[in-house]
Formats: sequence, structure tokens, C-alpha cells
Amino acid sequence: MNAEILSIGDELLIGQVVNTNASWLGEQLSLLGVDVRRITAVGDDRSQLLEEFRRAWEQQDVVIATGGLGPTHDDITREAVCAFFNTDLVFNEIVLGDIERMFSDRNRQVTDVNRDQAMVPAGAEIIRNHDGTAPGYHFARDGKHFFVTPGVPYEMHAMVDNYILPQLRQNFQRKRGSLTLLTTGIPESTLSARLDGIATLVEDASVAFLPSPLGVRIRITARGDDEQSVSDRIGRLREFVEQRAGEYVFGSGRQTLEEVVGALLKETGLMVSVAESCTGGLITDKLTNVPGSSDWFERGVVTYSNESKTELLGVDESTLRDHGAVSRECAEAMADGIRQRSGGAIGISTTGIAGPTGGSAEKPVGLVWIGISSETGTFAHNFYFGGSRIRTKQRAAQAALDMLRRRLRSLPPIPTELTESS
Repeated sequence: MNAEILSIGDELLIGQVVNTNASWLGEQLSLLGVDVRRITAVGDDRSQLLEEFRRAWEQQDVVIATGGLGPTHDDITREAVCAFFNTDLVFNEIVLGDIERMFSDRNRQVTDVNRDQAMVPAGAEIIRNHDGTAPGYHFARDGKHFFVTPGVPYEMHAMVDNYILPQLRQNFQRKRGSLTLLTTGIPESTLSARLDGIATLVEDASVAFLPSPLGVRIRITARGDDEQSVSDRIGRLREFVEQRAGEYVFGSGRQTLEEVVGALLKETGLMVSVAESCTGGLITDKLTNVPGSSDWFERGVVTYSNESKTELLGVDESTLRDHGAVSRECAEAMADGIRQRSGGAIGISTTGIAGPTGGSAEKPVGLVWIGISSETGTFAHNFYFGGSRIRTKQRAAQAALDMLRRRLRSLPPIPTELTESS
């Protein structure tokens, strides 16, 4: 089954908006087994839309168009779809009910412009939108499928997950499955070397490495005549990864490291507190984004200045004078200080040089010390992240959370990769 993604909107062509919808959609379709043959961006122009609709419909089995369904004058996708399928707009009471409920939940009055969005193309199956006002549409003709969704990412994601993917899944006879394993603390090249041989280990299966500044995703995809054979193939590859690189695997699918850490803290009944300098509250932000974090997160403080490290954490002035704020001694004192003052079981700290200035030969830009303190002892390790200021903060926050995960799972306190390469 072949597909094309049509991304609609002038803002995509002039660079005001990055087309993340297309990349996300391409991944979801590929994981399902649909071959994405083309991704096209087209502006808010009726004649161009109709031209791309005709071409894509002739060439592909599946067309997914996103964008241009809003209530303003430049949102012309609905009218173009009606013209393409030679149909009229008809009132849909269910869509109006969804719009009215959303406005009621936000204590707002429904406008005539929004009521107009309850007018939908006749002959289309409606894809309900529980996160916005514009519904999606589904046309099925001669074994082909044409889907239309809003361009707002979270609205589109929900429609794809809840409607489009299940619809397409029904059209596959041969089963296909996938699993994404999430790693952190190991470069792609090193991970690939550890997993040498995985590409040919299992028939009808493939493995892809998807790196980012915070870690590498390992996407495992398998095919089979039935669900059991697919599951077995994925299971064999997952076992291979965990045997050779298990300490680096922190989760799967769309999990985040902070979610995994939160679940481990809740499971163990432990509380964590955080003292941040160079990360500026980023670790605290990540942890408190997890629902239920009040069960295991005690407090977070940003102690950016030397004075605040002394006043709020009890870091001795002599430590700062003799070793500096960016040092093992300071990181350990910060972690121990926040743990003692909060009464939590675990304390985490970060102190470093995010740059772009402030570095030296001894302490270069990108150097970060991360500390962790618990009843079993206090430990700190230095990391060299380099790169931009924002990326250093992001990578430092990720490394701190990984140190906490390792502590909770009784793993080596830092990635083995660091000790092997030192």
C-alpha cells in the first residue's frame, strides 16, 4: 500500500512553520507498513490544491492531507475537497455538538464562524475532533482512501491514532509490528558496534537507529503471517539488544526518561529533590511535567550564584573558594545539601559551564558536574557536553535523570561507555 502526505499552508512554504506533521505522519505510516512515496507541501491556493489532489489520488492508494480546515478566510481545504469529490457541504449535528461541548468546557460562546465548521462534505465519513473545532474527513473510493485532518499537531495526532491508523490496519492481510527501544548515554556508533549482527539476526525483520542529542532510538520492525510470529521476531531482537546494551535502554515507545524515573520512584516509595545551577530548573520542569509527581518529587531549587549555594544548600565557602562552583566537591555538597534540607531520600545536583563564555583550559565550556546523594553515599561525575548553551542544558538534565534511574535500578552510576573510553 502506497501513500502520499499533503501538507497544506502558505506558512510551510515561507518557513514560518516547520513541517513536523509530515515527519511524524511518515513515521507512523512506515511503522504500519505503508510505503510513503511522496511528501508534498502546497500553499493555500485552490487551483494548486486541486492539481495536487488529482495527481496524488491517481498515483497512490492512500492520501493524507493536513491543514487548511480552520475558520478563517485562508482555510480553503474544505472547499477544495468538495470540488475535487464533486460534492456539497451538509450540516452535521454531531460535529456541532462536539464544537459546543468544547466551547462550553472553556466557558466561551460559540461563534457563527465556528458553527460553520459543522458544515461538512457530503459523502465523507467524519473524523471527530475532541481537541478542536474542525472535524476531519475520510473518502473511500475503489479501494483507495483520502483522509483530511486539521494541521494543528495534537489534533492531527489524535485523529491519526484513533481513526486513520485503525482504518488502514484493517486493509493489511500480512501482519506487521514494531517496537521502539529508547536508549541514552551511548553514541550511535558505539551502540551500533555493540549490536553488531542484529541486522541479519532475524528473517523478515529490520532494525533502524534514530539518533538525537538526548539518546538513540532503536526501531525494530517485523512482518509475519500471524501476530504470534511477528511478536516472536520482535522479542528475539529485543532480547539481543538488552543482552548487549541493556544498561542504556530506559524505556520503549513514547516514554520519556522522566516518566520512567517517576515510576521507579513511586515503586520504591522514595522522594527526590533537585538542586540546579547550570540547568536552571530544567530537571525540575521535566519531573513536574509527569502526572502524579507530587508523590515522589519533594522540591527543586535553582542555586545559580555562589551565595545561593551557601545560603540554601549549605555549601561551605571554602569549598567554593578552593575548588570553584564547577567541581566534584561542589556538586557533591549541593546534592547532599538538598537531600538533607528536604528530608528526601535522594538529592540530585548540577553545576557546570553552559557557555558560550566562561570556560578555561582546565574547565572548558560544556563541562558539567552532576551529583547524586542518598543514604548509601554521595557521588559526582563530570560530563563534557560541548555544543550550544541550550543543548548543554538539555543533555545535562538528561544525564542527571539517567544517573537517578541507574541509582534506582542498581546499575553502574554512570554509563559503562564513559569508563571504557576514559
